[in-house]
Amino acid sequence: MFDPVIEVVILAAIALFVLFRLYTVLGRGEDNSPVQRTEPSAKPRPADSNVHELPQSSRENDRPIFTGPAAGGLEDIYNADNSFNVPTFMRGAKAAYSMIVTAFAEGDRDTLRPLLDDDVYEAWDQAIAERDVTGASAFELLRIRRAEIESAEMDGDMARIWVRYEAELGDGEVTRTAKELWAYMRNVTANDPNWILDDVEEAK
Repeated sequence: MFDPVIEVVILAAIALFVLFRLYTVLGRGEDNSPVQRTEPSAKPRPADSNVHELPQSSRENDRPIFTGPAAGGLEDIYNADNSFNVPTFMRGAKAAYSMIVTAFAEGDRDTLRPLLDDDVYEAWDQAIAERDVTGASAFELLRIRRAEIESAEMDGDMARIWVRYEAELGDGEVTRTAKELWAYMRNVTANDPNWILDDVEEAK
């Protein structure tokens, strides 16, 4: 039998030999050169195809582009008031049409007064009074089929925009289509940003 001390020495030698072989295999590359450890680099994020940064100069000099037959007048209005933009105006024009037609049908003069020019208010006030006397049915707005800018102009400090409307109206029994041109006006030098109804004409 082996002496215990000799047996421990032999086992220790075997362990050292195994560790040495592991180092020579794992600690070197295929070309027997030391393996260099590198930290993984972060992968670049793919560019978002929906996001495009504009040059600073392009953002600062950005101006709306007006098209269509009213382009010249809209350009003049924008030059007089740089806060003007067509999408915002048209949202307001549709809301105003709905509010005014509904108030007229209900005989709501308090709602109509600040939305109409003096001449328009007087004519509609008289129409409401006559309707109350005769008992005629009022046509209510069912839906706006179409709303688009027909023309625009600057008259001194006064901006005026004509909007063509096509709407479906009904009185509970009869349904009819209204085709009208409404003119909205606003003094561009005034602090009040609201437009008021200046004129109404039947559209062809």
